[in-house]
Amino acid sequence: MNITKYAAMAKIALTSEEITLLEQRGAALMSAFAGVDAADTSGVQPMVTPIAEENVMRRDEQSKTISREELLSGAPEQYNGYFQVPKTVGN
Repeated sequence: MNITKYAAMAKIALTSEEITLLEQRGAALMSAFAGVDAADTSGVQPMVTPIAEENVMRRDEQSKTISREELLSGAPEQYNGYFQVPKTVGN
């Protein structure tokens, strides 16, 4: 595991002690996952989701809309049928 490569991508400076520590931790993680990789999963169907929940979002339904005139009636300023707001970005 090349920690210096990742440090360069993240634009962080690491001491040699930190690099050594991170390389040791990375090697420990890789060896821990080696056992998972070695597990025989032949005949096991892929799991799509761990819980049997359905989408609980509401259905999109058309509802009464507000007319442009009604919406703009509360605007402090308007221009050509749109809200008029102060400029917030400089030249």
